[in-house]
Amino acid sequence: MAVTHAGASPRPSQGLFSGMSRRSRVTWTRWGVFIALLIAWEIYGQTLANPRLISGPSAIVHALFTEILPDSQIVSAIIQSFWEVIVAYVLSIVIGVALGLAIGWGNFTRRSFYPIVLLLYAIPQVILLPLFVLIFGIGPACKIAFGVSHGFFPILVNVIAGMRNVNPLYLRGAKSMGGTSLDIARHVYFPHMVPSLFTGLRLGMTMTLLGVILAELYVSIQGIGYWTKVFAETFDPAPLFALIVILALMAIILNELVRVAERRFTRWRTQQH
Repeated sequence: MAVTHAGASPRPSQGLFSGMSRRSRVTWTRWGVFIALLIAWEIYGQTLANPRLISGPSAIVHALFTEILPDSQIVSAIIQSFWEVIVAYVLSIVIGVALGLAIGWGNFTRRSFYPIVLLLYAIPQVILLPLFVLIFGIGPACKIAFGVSHGFFPILVNVIAGMRNVNPLYLRGAKSMGGTSLDIARHVYFPHMVPSLFTGLRLGMTMTLLGVILAELYVSIQGIGYWTKVFAETFDPAPLFALIVILALMAIILNELVRVAERRFTRWRTQQH
């Protein structure tokens, strides 16, 4: 039973956010900050910024619909970059997961090869770009391969880390009950490495995009990276930022696909338990 006190003041209202769920408050706060940043950016671009270096959101939107989208060459470059990122990302997932399972399966392979993986991961990939050009040329194969070289390492490392976190008692129990390697991978390893795996997929997606764009910046005459270099060298910031917005949208689409897969496999993991 609730106890009230005479003369007690009523609970103060929470103002604008009263009656909202926590998720709604977070969403509104996020959008409020985003809109405030856009307004501040527009004011700065219209008043203080050098127009040859910084453009406001309105100029970027104008350039997107007047310079970027009407240009068939740039649109073709955007489509080509998108498919190169998709192919490179899929290959990164396949290679990263396969090598991660192979290296993380046993103590011997993990102790033998995991330090080598970390050593290779620490090497800045951009210094190897001339080697990729010599092997693959300057076409799409080079950009895809360079994207894979960036993307599969985070996936590989996180798969190995997820497999290390599996309780050895679960492995012994599965083996004692006659579980095959496929059964152990499906029912023991995979459910426990789902969080680490999807962390690696998110990082791998970002790094794959970075690798493809770097290859386009330095060695390609096509793709978004090439056109960003063109606009940067000609001091034309509005279409440059418009291409950056397109890159951000590309990353958001891939990130949402990973999030959908994560929700699905998280439910599957819960049902398994």
